[in-house]
Amino acid sequence: MSQFTSDFWDVYIAVVSVVSIVACAVFLRMQSVRKVSAKVETGGAKATTGHTWDEDLAEYNNPLPRWWSWLFYVTVIFSLIYLVLYPGLGSWPGTLGWTQVGQLEQEIARAESRFGPTYEKFAAMDVKELSADPQALAVGEKLFLNNCAQCHASDARGSRGFPSLADMDWLWGGSPEAIRASITEGRVGTMPAWGEALGEQRVKDLAHYVLSLSGGAHDSIRAARGQEDFAKTCVACHGAQGKGNSAMGAPDLTDKVWLHGGSEERIIETISKGRVDQMPAHKDKLSSARIQLLTAYVYSLSRGGAAMPHRK
Repeated sequence: MSQFTSDFWDVYIAVVSVVSIVACAVFLRMQSVRKVSAKVETGGAKATTGHTWDEDLAEYNNPLPRWWSWLFYVTVIFSLIYLVLYPGLGSWPGTLGWTQVGQLEQEIARAESRFGPTYEKFAAMDVKELSADPQALAVGEKLFLNNCAQCHASDARGSRGFPSLADMDWLWGGSPEAIRASITEGRVGTMPAWGEALGEQRVKDLAHYVLSLSGGAHDSIRAARGQEDFAKTCVACHGAQGKGNSAMGAPDLTDKVWLHGGSEERIIETISKGRVDQMPAHKDKLSSARIQLLTAYVYSLSRGGAAMPHRK
């Protein structure tokens, strides 16, 4: 990889940039020079390129208008000045010292100075109190749309592989403390693959037992055989009754809420291949005050709070 990180490329980019701009200026100058006289010596007609269309539509050999040429010269001069002031010539930082990161930090600082007091006011409030505050929920909804809707959808009802936040079914717990922990630290849920250990038929038997736990259509004979494997391989996470374990992020298998699909085919796929689901941590992205507001908003979604009336 050293050939892509050497100083050669800085010099190469700088040379190509400068030569391209100078070449544009030279080409523009060449096009501005009058090479053919305005009149032909015989007949007094204007000089043309010799191309004629529709009998009388001729192409004249005239230079660009002066005002048009000067507009292009201005762009060339602007480009050179820009490359002196701003980064654009390889590793040259520009005399102004401008960077995208610096501009972003300045914008964040201005936003903090403007909205910081509002966030701090909400940060001092209890999550349950915030979940009933329309102003706090309006801010929380914007935070949700900017940071969470990509996975959980704008209506918070999720999709396959991404849990709904608008019901009371929680993988890691739905208390304010559990929701805050999920947002702050993130979550990683792992379902081990059992396909090689159990084999195709035993996996199918186990899938039918899992279907029986939630009252789904299943083969009772296969379910009876699968119960033994459930006791050996699944109880440690999902519990003896299949009720799940929020401390481990293990879902309840006795309801009809399925993260990756509840059909026989999907359950067999989950058992055979396993699953790894990750919720990213936001502690380095959002301040504690913003996490507090986002926690309150998510908490309100499953309880029919003020954020829900406009949702389907």
